[in-house]
Amino acid sequence: MCGIVAYLGNRQAYDVIIKGLHRLEYRGYDSAGIALNLSSGLKVYKCKGKVSDLENHIANQDTNSTIGIGHTRWATHGVPNDVNAHPHSSQSKGLVMIHNGIIENYSPIKIELQKRGHVFESDTDTEVLIHLIEEIKNNEKCSLTEAVRLSLNEVVGAYAIVVMDKNDNNMLVAAKKGSPLVVGIGEDEFFCASDATPIIEYTKNVVYLEEEEIVEINRGEEIKIINIKNQTKTPYIQELEMSLEAIEKGGYPHFMLKEIFEQPRSILDSMRGRMNANENYVKMGGISEYKQKIMNAERFIVVACGTSWHAGLVAEYLFEDLTRIPVEVEYASEFRYRNPIITEKDVVIAISQSGETADTLAAIELAKSKGATVFGVCNVAGSSIARATHAGSYTHAGPEIGVASTKAFTAQVTVLTLMALHIAQAKGSIKESRFHQILSEMEGIPAKVHKTLQSNDLIYKIAEEFQDAHNFLYLGRGYSFPVALEGALKLKEISYIHAEGYPAAEMKHGPIALIDEKMPVVVIATKGVNYEKVVSNIQEVKARKGIIISIVTEGDSQVKEMSDYSIEIPDVEECLVPLVSVVPLQLLSYHIAVMRGCNVDQPRNLAKSVTVE
Repeated sequence: MCGIVAYLGNRQAYDVIIKGLHRLEYRGYDSAGIALNLSSGLKVYKCKGKVSDLENHIANQDTNSTIGIGHTRWATHGVPNDVNAHPHSSQSKGLVMIHNGIIENYSPIKIELQKRGHVFESDTDTEVLIHLIEEIKNNEKCSLTEAVRLSLNEVVGAYAIVVMDKNDNNMLVAAKKGSPLVVGIGEDEFFCASDATPIIEYTKNVVYLEEEEIVEINRGEEIKIINIKNQTKTPYIQELEMSLEAIEKGGYPHFMLKEIFEQPRSILDSMRGRMNANENYVKMGGISEYKQKIMNAERFIVVACGTSWHAGLVAEYLFEDLTRIPVEVEYASEFRYRNPIITEKDVVIAISQSGETADTLAAIELAKSKGATVFGVCNVAGSSIARATHAGSYTHAGPEIGVASTKAFTAQVTVLTLMALHIAQAKGSIKESRFHQILSEMEGIPAKVHKTLQSNDLIYKIAEEFQDAHNFLYLGRGYSFPVALEGALKLKEISYIHAEGYPAAEMKHGPIALIDEKMPVVVIATKGVNYEKVVSNIQEVKARKGIIISIVTEGDSQVKEMSDYSIEIPDVEECLVPLVSVVPLQLLSYHIAVMRGCNVDQPRNLAKSVTVE
């Protein structure tokens, strides 16, 4: 959600920033802009639309500068248009700023500034903040860094900002609270970005800003960090583990398809070093320090959003089945506002691909304030959630650029499965024979996912039949119910077809009224304890002329004969079925969306990382 790129060094800033903005397109946006400090003065170029539209807008303009800031905006305050696009300028046009986040108290500040003669061009909260910075700078006769610090003490909300002064082409000032910001340190050059993807091409040395930290970047000097209380901080330089190849398409037409096909490797990477079936162990380093508290928890509370919430639902089945500890799965956005009952005997599991989800971060802070132990499951080292939680485990899925999560889901389920097994073995709530059986099955999952991916051509043909459908229904029971929800979410978010996921038995309590000869119904009907029940649900759909697309266990003829279309997956231990059965649903959504002409990597109105409420 929104993207920031800034550069100060010896290269042409425009080239670095435009390439960086392209790398950040996956975050979701509706307008883009760049500000450059030229010899002729400060120039701001911005427009509604894509980064390519911005490039066309700037074509033939002077871009000769070694300092600049750029932004892709996802609208919050003010509609998407040229005026509301970032960067925004101060009253005198002497300062420019880019901003991710929301300034909640912008309205009273704006009113006060208007009384002092300030005139605003946009509807954004961002313009209010840069006006405030200049007002304080002029009144206090202080440095830009001090003006930023004093201003940030006056605002309420979330921000990642970078400020540039037309009178100083050797300095940038950046700050962060509640929205991610990373500083890249190269050879006599510096970068700022929302995440590491625009930086990795130039340097692997980065500093992740902590909450309420301000960084002053001067040409030819080391960076200086203070917080809004004016306390000096020592920069902690980390080395990026990401590779440039990981954020390229690698010959695939879309990142989403690449990431679907990466799942055998990403699942394996998420297991690597954490389990061994031959030696019959699971080791989770992130659990060790809080092992007793986690084992003795009276309740697990899972907080997450979107696809991560579906992974949390799978975890509910896993943890209750294997550890015999009760689990509640909560939307992070609702959890924080309903005055939940949390005690020090609870363990909260926060799940987020990006590690920056604003609602999940707020839920973490609430849980910590009540004394709960918080365990994070995320994919990005150094992310806000990784730093905010007491303990946690990374998923090792690698960068996920497609907005619709695919490999993130299976990596999360992999880590949560290992966590459940680890706790269950330590507690003695699982028989050793079953523990070993599941562990052995886990080792075979990457190969089974690889085999499932070989159904891609078949799934393409099924997609051709349903690309013009208006509605879909997804059904599953037990471990497959969350998969039905995830399958429906994938379809609607990238193809814009209305789809709903339901527990198969709940179909009779309402959704059955929708079924007719035009309604495709996707049923996860793999072998398991609920198999016969699901067969009955399929018969109910067929009796009302619904169209059945089934996901079945390899060799199953009963459901296959009842289905209009069927996709086989390898036989899998029931608790591990979600890791395999979700893959055909991802491919089905992908192919339908492409056939409908949708932008599968950047669906409309969506952002990869939701860093505002």
